[in-house]
Amino acid sequence: MKIAPTWVRRPMSLLLLVGLAFVVTLLPLLVFVAAAASVALPGRWRVLRLLAFALVYLALECIGVVVGFVLWVASGFGWKLGSPAFQRAHYAVLHRLLIAVVGAATVLFHLEVVDDEVSWSPLDDGVPGSTNAMVVLSRHAGPGDSLLLVRTLMRRDHARRPRIVLKDVLQLDPLLDVYLNRLPNAFLTPGRSDLAEQVGRLATGMGTEDALLIFPEGGNFTEVRRLRAIDRLRGKGLHDEAARADRMRHVLPPRPAGVAAALAAAPHADVVLVAHTGLEHLSTPADLWDGLPMDSVVRMRWWFVPAAQVPREAPAQQDWLYERWAEIDAWVGSYAQIDDAAPGPAAAGEAAG
Repeated sequence: MKIAPTWVRRPMSLLLLVGLAFVVTLLPLLVFVAAAASVALPGRWRVLRLLAFALVYLALECIGVVVGFVLWVASGFGWKLGSPAFQRAHYAVLHRLLIAVVGAATVLFHLEVVDDEVSWSPLDDGVPGSTNAMVVLSRHAGPGDSLLLVRTLMRRDHARRPRIVLKDVLQLDPLLDVYLNRLPNAFLTPGRSDLAEQVGRLATGMGTEDALLIFPEGGNFTEVRRLRAIDRLRGKGLHDEAARADRMRHVLPPRPAGVAAALAAAPHADVVLVAHTGLEHLSTPADLWDGLPMDSVVRMRWWFVPAAQVPREAPAQQDWLYERWAEIDAWVGSYAQIDDAAPGPAAAGEAAG
């Protein structure tokens, strides 16, 4: 899919304001229809929950785009957008918007986020943490996991400035398009031959407050994608990697090229690996609809690896990456067994009754 150029995308942001005005005008009717549909359809107020979240998201998009325009004007119509002060301002706005959208999702969809609270960033409470730049390697599974990760990285007790590797199609979101293109991030077009080089350029020059976020699996986990990835490894003659990937049941095999490029460009950076579980069963729009409200616990686990302990030679580094991913797989699998054994909300309600 070819993305429209910037000069086409920017004016389209105005459609958000038109859309918000239209929705506000029709809000009483929309709420009535959503409530009636929620009563008629199975589930607990699914349509009304989705409408509420859509309204919050649309309002936050509009607020973000308007503030982005104000920052553009204040910077001398874009002249000083790259200055430290305006970079900090964009990060601050993004952080507040993330807090709001994640907060709305957790309330409306009944989500609970449980962090293991392992220290991996500079803290003021005496707990050891990293004072280097970071390369953050995360599992990718379920809707919104990237928002949770970025919010955590930017949280006050970690205070990181994330650099994110994303797919270029996400530029169709006006808020992401405006802010992430003004900050050091990389929108990658799948299939291009220079993807690793783009990741390397993004990792170059990272300071002590920067954290590069990569999803080495290349996409959200599904069983179909896992099997397809294993077949692709076999097709390339990478039988050892395919065998190791086949033993991992809850993750996709990591793609080492982007990780290697990032670590080569930032050899001083510590590495943080991230696992999470709780949303992987919501991989299609139908899954999302059936799963609302989610009543889910999203668990997150962080592993900190100092830069000195990261292998630098290609074979050893790839082996190390697969070992770490097997550790993530084992952690996810341990919680999958617990969650499968636990009674769901409906069963719990029947037992209580």
